[in-house]
Amino acid sequence: MEYTIQKLGRLAGISTRALRYYDEIDMLKPARLNSSGYRIYGQAEVDRLQQILFYKELGIGLEEIKAIVTSPSFDGEKALLQHRQKLLEKRVQLDQLIANVDKTLAQKEGRIIMENKEKFEGFKQQLINENEKSFGKEIREKYGNEKVDLSNQIIKNMTKEQHTEIEKLGAEVISVLEEAFATGDPAGQLAQKAADLHRQWLSFYWGSYTKEAHAGVAQMYVDDERFTAYYDKNQPGAALFLRDAILIYTNMDTSLNP
Repeated sequence: MEYTIQKLGRLAGISTRALRYYDEIDMLKPARLNSSGYRIYGQAEVDRLQQILFYKELGIGLEEIKAIVTSPSFDGEKALLQHRQKLLEKRVQLDQLIANVDKTLAQKEGRIIMENKEKFEGFKQQLINENEKSFGKEIREKYGNEKVDLSNQIIKNMTKEQHTEIEKLGAEVISVLEEAFATGDPAGQLAQKAADLHRQWLSFYWGSYTKEAHAGVAQMYVDDERFTAYYDKNQPGAALFLRDAILIYTNMDTSLNP
């Protein structure tokens, strides 16, 4: 079956403007143009549009979606299985949030007693899911499933007070890092304070600490552009500076020691 751009837009619930844009960026081209110059879409284009909308629903940007669906190695069936798994994970998270709301309402009505820890279960799971989505593959390859699963369990068991404390500590790492970066000395007192705060922050998640692992994470901040972008967003070069400070702090790179 073939569709005009208007019919395909109605079928998928998106605007014809979006479909024209997908055509312009070579992400979803029509199968052909008819004699009047109108875009005509066939089954292959319908299937690709479905994939695009799945990826959008999962929060992936258009540039990345385009790279995925236009790749010669793209496997539509494999992608659908991956979509299904991600959507199941999302459903679990939504079910947890709904259950959390229901419990909170029941508590306010005096029907149950709800522990404070329970009030944040859904949000902690959301944090875990976001971390897995953004960095899970790389972190698991580097440190193994056991360590990552332990870290996720620690997050699940965090109290409200612990969660507040770790957010406060993370903000302090950034604040002190900014001051230290201005000195230009990764071996200086401020830089070493930032490295120590970073150790404390990591230890919340790890449950145990080693200098080797700390140094490995610091190197990853430089090697992985996503981490680099996070630390460099206000001060370009901050990720590299933090890496150097941590390598000195952990004595993992003698070439940087004073």
